[in-house]
Amino acid sequence: MKKLMLTNEAVARGAYEAGVKVVSSYPGTPSTEITEFAAKYPEIYCEWAPNEKVAVEVAIGASIGGGRALACMKHVGVNVAADPLFTAAYTGVNAGLVIAVADDPAMHSSQNEQDSRFYARAAHIPMLEPADSQEAIEFMKLAYRISEEYDTPVFFRLTTRIAHSQSFVVTSEREERPLKEYKKDAMKYVMMPAMARARHLAVEAREARLASDVNRMGVNRAEIRSSKLGIVCSGAVYQYVKEATDASVFKLGIVYPLPMEAIRKFAEQVDELMVIEELEPFFEDQLKANGIACHGKEIFGRQGEYSVAFIREKLYGIPSPKSTLTLPARPPVMCAGCPHRGVFYILNKLRLAVSGDIGCYTLGALAPLNALDTCICMGASVGVSHGFDKVGSPAAKKMVSVIGDSTFIHSGITGIINAVYNQSDITCIILDNSITGMTGHQDNPATGRTIKGEPAYKLNLEALLKSCGVGSVRVVDAYDLVELERVIKEEVERPGVSAIIARRPCALLNKKYPPALHIEQEKCMKCKSCLRIGCPAIESIEGGVRINPELCVACGVCETLCKFGAIVG
Repeated sequence: MKKLMLTNEAVARGAYEAGVKVVSSYPGTPSTEITEFAAKYPEIYCEWAPNEKVAVEVAIGASIGGGRALACMKHVGVNVAADPLFTAAYTGVNAGLVIAVADDPAMHSSQNEQDSRFYARAAHIPMLEPADSQEAIEFMKLAYRISEEYDTPVFFRLTTRIAHSQSFVVTSEREERPLKEYKKDAMKYVMMPAMARARHLAVEAREARLASDVNRMGVNRAEIRSSKLGIVCSGAVYQYVKEATDASVFKLGIVYPLPMEAIRKFAEQVDELMVIEELEPFFEDQLKANGIACHGKEIFGRQGEYSVAFIREKLYGIPSPKSTLTLPARPPVMCAGCPHRGVFYILNKLRLAVSGDIGCYTLGALAPLNALDTCICMGASVGVSHGFDKVGSPAAKKMVSVIGDSTFIHSGITGIINAVYNQSDITCIILDNSITGMTGHQDNPATGRTIKGEPAYKLNLEALLKSCGVGSVRVVDAYDLVELERVIKEEVERPGVSAIIARRPCALLNKKYPPALHIEQEKCMKCKSCLRIGCPAIESIEGGVRINPELCVACGVCETLCKFGAIVG
C-alpha cells in the first residue's frame, strides 16, 4: 500500500526499517523533523543533544558499542560536528553510522549556503543523496549496508526542497538487529598518532575500493533519452531536469565518491555533457579533473535554488512565467506577544550596540526595532562582544550580547567562560523563552523534558552562570519593560562579566490567552508610539491605530508604551 510521506519522515522511516537503535541530533531547519518522526518509534532511542558535536559523539559511541546509529543536523551543524566526524572516518564503525545533513540552497532559514558535499570529500566519507521520499527510505538502508561493509561513517544529504517535499512510498517491516559484539581494539578506536597513521592508510584503501565499486551500484544510473545532450545531476535537480528537458540524464545517488567510469561511458553516448547542480561546482570540477569534458556552472551559477522554470530559461531561453499579481511584501516578524520584542525595544531605545545570535530573536535586526549589530553563528554573540571589549572599541562601552536559552547551551557557555577567565567587561542577555523556538518548539536541557516529553533534570541557568564565575546574574520578566530598562542600565555600567536572564515563555506555548487588548479611540492621541515595537497585532489604519483581536495575546507590553492610557484590556 502506498502512502504519501514527507521526505524527512521517510528518512526516519528508513532508519527504523534499517534497525537503527539510537538517534541523537540538534534541531536545525530543514533537518529537524527527521528526529521528531524517529522519536515516534518506541524501538528507537531518540534524544536532543546540546549541540551537533555531542550528537555525533553519542552516535559514534552507539555505533562502536554495537548498535546502528544516526545523527541529524543542518549544514552549518556539520561545522560544529566536524571534530569528532573527521576522526570517526579513521576509526570506522562497528555497527552502521549515518550522519544526515540538510543543506539550504537560497538560505530559507540559514546564514550561509554552505555545500556539505565538500565535507564528504574532505573527511573521506561517502555521501548519498535521495531525490524523493521512496529513495530516502531505500538509500537510508543502503547507507547502513555501505557503512558496515566498508567500515565507515556515511553522510546522507538532503536539501530544503527535498526534505520538505512529499511523495508516495511503500514501507517495509523493521529489520531487528542484535547488538554487534564490542571488542576492545585500541589500534582501531584510540586515535593517538601511531594508530591514526595506520588508520589513515586504511581510509585511503577503503576510499579507493569504494570509488571503484560505485561504478557498479544501481543507485547511480544512466537514463538515455537523447544523444544530443547528457546531464549529470542529483537530488531535487534531477526532478527538475526530468521535467524541464528531454536530455539524457545520469542520476547520481552516491554523490561522493563519484562513479567516474560510469559517467565516462555515459559521456561517450552524448554529443554534449552538462552538469546541473545547486551551489558549488562539486561534480563539475571533479569530472574536469578526471578528463571528462563538461560544463554547466557558467550557465546556472552558484547561488540559490534551481527550478523547472529556471532550467528552461537558462537552457532554452524560455522566460519564466510572470505573475500579474502585485503582492505586498511580507517580511518575517516575531510573533505577537513574543517576549524578545520588548528586550530589543529597550536596547534600541538605550542606543546600545548588540552582538546577536541565531534564533527567532535574530529578527530583532529588522525595522522598527533595528537592534542587532552582528549575527555570525550559534554562540558567537558572547565571543564577539568580548572581542569588541579586548580590541578597545568605543562601542564596547555600550554593547551587550543577546543569546537564546537553547543557543546558550549549544555553544554560548564556553564564550562566557572565556570572557570571565580573560577578565572581560561585557553584559550578556539570555532570552529564556523556555523552548527551542526557531525550529518549532523542541525541548532542550533547560526545559526539563526529553524529546518524548518525559521529565528530565532542568538545567538551572542562574546557577550555571554563577559557577562559570559571572559576578552578577539578574532575572527579569521580559514583559516588564520598566524593570528591564533599569536592570540593563545598571549591568552595562557594572565592571566584569554580568548576565541578565530575560525570562518569559514563548507566546505560542500557551494557547489560553486572556481577552485581546483594544484601543479606546477617544483617549488615543495618534502618536503611534505603540507601533515602535513592531507587534503584528498592532495595525496602522487610516485615522489612527487599532489592535487586531485575532492576533493579540494580551501580553501588555504595548500598554506600558502608551502614555495616555488608551490601550486597555
